[in-house]
Amino acid sequence: MDFKNVVLSIILFSLLSLSLAENVKVVIQGANSIARTDDNFICATMDWWPTEKAGLFDLDLKTSLANAIKAFNPLRIKVGGSLQDQVVYDVGRVKKCHNFEKRKNGLFGFSEGCLSMTRWDKLNKKLFMKSGAKITFGLNALIGRKKSNIGKGLWVGDWKSQNAREFMNYSISKGYKIDSYEFGNELCGSGIGAKVEAEQYGKDVIALKNLVKELYPDLETQPKILGPNGFYDEKWFNTFLKVSGHGVVDAITHHIYNLGPVDGPNLITKIQDPFYLNQVAQIYKNVSKVVKRFAPLSGAWVSRAGGALNNGHRDVSPFFADGFWFFVDKLSLVEIMLSLTLQHSLSIQIIIVHSALLWHRLIGSSVLFVTQKADPNLNVYAHCAKKKPGIFPLFINFSKNKTSNVTILNDQKTVRHNLKSRGVVRPNFEFKGYQNREEYHLSPLDGVIQSDIVLLNDVPLNLTDSLDILAMDPKLVDASSPISVAPHSIVFVTIKDFNAPIHA
Repeated sequence: MDFKNVVLSIILFSLLSLSLAENVKVVIQGANSIARTDDNFICATMDWWPTEKAGLFDLDLKTSLANAIKAFNPLRIKVGGSLQDQVVYDVGRVKKCHNFEKRKNGLFGFSEGCLSMTRWDKLNKKLFMKSGAKITFGLNALIGRKKSNIGKGLWVGDWKSQNAREFMNYSISKGYKIDSYEFGNELCGSGIGAKVEAEQYGKDVIALKNLVKELYPDLETQPKILGPNGFYDEKWFNTFLKVSGHGVVDAITHHIYNLGPVDGPNLITKIQDPFYLNQVAQIYKNVSKVVKRFAPLSGAWVSRAGGALNNGHRDVSPFFADGFWFFVDKLSLVEIMLSLTLQHSLSIQIIIVHSALLWHRLIGSSVLFVTQKADPNLNVYAHCAKKKPGIFPLFINFSKNKTSNVTILNDQKTVRHNLKSRGVVRPNFEFKGYQNREEYHLSPLDGVIQSDIVLLNDVPLNLTDSLDILAMDPKLVDASSPISVAPHSIVFVTIKDFNAPIHA
C-alpha cells in the first residue's frame, strides 16, 4: 500500500470514528420534583417453589445470604409469589403439614403445600432478623373458596381468615415483624391459573383489614394491607376499589412482565429496543389514574416485575442485557407515578444485584424532569442525590456502536405538575461544574450484552464466596468534560454542585 493510500485510510478511519460519537444536550429542571419514590424502591421476591426451583422451603439460610441482603440496609423482601394461594400455615387447627407435590390438575401443576412453624422460625431468626430485611408477607387468598363450575379458573365463596389469624397470632407471640400483608397473587382480572371476582375480593380485603386492626392495634406497628397483586385490568380494579372504599388498602399493587412470556419470540431484540421498553409507561399512567380516582391516600406499588414471565429467559436474564429492562422498566415508572415501591426477583444476577445496590445507595427519592431530543437510543433520567447535595443523572445507551457525549443544561424554572401542560423546554444556561464528577460505568465484557461478566469502570464485578458485595468505587472525572456514555452501557453520575432548588 503506497503512502497516499495509507493517509486516505487513516482519514477515513478518523471520519468513521467521529461519526460513531454524538454530542447530546440534556436539560434537567432542578426547581421542583415531578414525582417521589418510596424509600424501599428496590425489593426482592422470595417464592414458595419446591426443591426444583429453590424456593423458601429449601433455601439455604447460611449467613452469606443474609450478608448480601444486609448490604441494602434495609431491603424489602416479599415472601410469596405464584404458589402463595396454595400455602397453609401449620398452626392452630391444621392437623397435617405436607410439602408441595406435583399434581396434574393442581394450580400451577402442584398440590397444596404447608409452611411449618419450625421453618418459619428459621426464616425469621436466620435470615430476616439477621439481615434487617423489611418483610411483606403474601397471604393465601383462596382458603375457603371453591372452583366454580361456570367460569374457567373462577373461585367463589368467602375467604376464610382463621388460618391467617392463627398465623398472625403466632408471629406476634414470637416478635416477628411484618411490615405489610399482601392478599393473594394474580387473582385479578382474568387471573393467572385462578381468579376471584372484583366485588368478592373487595369484601375480603375489608375483612383482612379488620383482622389486622384487631391483632395489631398499635398504629405505629400495624402492617399495611396491599392488593390486588396482579396484572392491571381497568374494570376489575375500578370495581375492587369502589367496593373496598377509602382507607382499606394502603397500596395498590400490580405486576409488570412487559417482555411477555418466557417462550416469546425475539426477547433479545425487544430488550435492546428503547421504543418497545418505553411502552410500559402507559400501564403506569393507567394505574396512577385509578389510584387518584378511587384511593387517593393509597400508594401505587409494582409488587412484582420480571421482564419475561416465568423465571426469565435463558438468552436474557442471566446477562448484562437484563440491565436494560431493569432500568427502563423502573425509571419510566417513577416519571409517571407517585409514592412507589418496586419489587424485582433478585436472584444472584450480577447486573441486577449491583445495579440495584447502586440505586439504593446513591439515588434519592425526588424525581427531576429531564429531556434530550438528539439521540433516540439514549434514555436519560435524573433524581436528587441520596442524603447529600447535588443530582444523580442516569444514562442508558442502547446503541450498538455509537457513543453519546453528554452536556448538561440547567433549567431552574418551576415545573407545572400536569405533565401534559409542559411546553417547550427553554434552558437557562449550560451547567459548568467545578467539583469532579463521580461516575459509575456499567458495561458487558467485550461489549457483548449476552455476557454474564459485568464491568464497573472496566473492572469485573463479582461476589465473594460468602456473597459479600465488594466495594463499588466511582471514577473521578473532570467536571468540564462531557459525560461519555459508551455503546451498550449504563452510566450513573453524581454531580454534587448542580444547583437544584428542590434540595433547599
